[in-house]
Amino acid sequence: MPAINMGAASGSNANVATSPVSVMMSPFSGPTGSPFDAVQMDPTTQLPVAAPTNYSTGALSTGIGFGCPHVVGLTAPQSVKDAGFTDDYTPGVTNPDGTAATLAVLTCIGGGKSLATENGEAVTDPYEVQPLLNFGNGGSRDAGAGPAFTGFATKMVTATGSTANGAAIEAGFVNRSGLTMATGQSAFGSSTTASAAVA
Repeated sequence: MPAINMGAASGSNANVATSPVSVMMSPFSGPTGSPFDAVQMDPTTQLPVAAPTNYSTGALSTGIGFGCPHVVGLTAPQSVKDAGFTDDYTPGVTNPDGTAATLAVLTCIGGGKSLATENGEAVTDPYEVQPLLNFGNGGSRDAGAGPAFTGFATKMVTATGSTANGAAIEAGFVNRSGLTMATGQSAFGSSTTASAAVA
């Protein structure tokens, strides 16, 4: 299954900025050109330049059980807690105790990678911490011109006033829920700053 937004044309692997659905995706296979994305795209046409041997599944393989359109409220921070989250929770980064992870242990088992030596022993070399990303409903899948494409992290933020879809919920995080949020409602906002490349 390609890493596409559910509102996109089947088989498309391009940015779907205007799709009506916002979804979370893995930073490892969601953005075009990410480490596990086998599809090579023409930057002008956004079409595959060669038949892929494997499709990225980034938009479907987060394994976290919820998506970006989740809106809670009106009584933040209690409503955020009642929904099972914490204010400023950043999927892929925030540990259960509210502190930030330093390695990608929340997105990859064991932090994600090990390097085999000539003797066959693996040296652990985990990825740096990686937030889950989102796109769709006005948000772009990619955040640059590669070759190390990145995306936009998501974070639980609370509206301080009426916030239309596409408007800032809090500084640096945009509403991609598809709804106009009321004061005191919270949602997973989409960062306006590109995430760091996977390393």
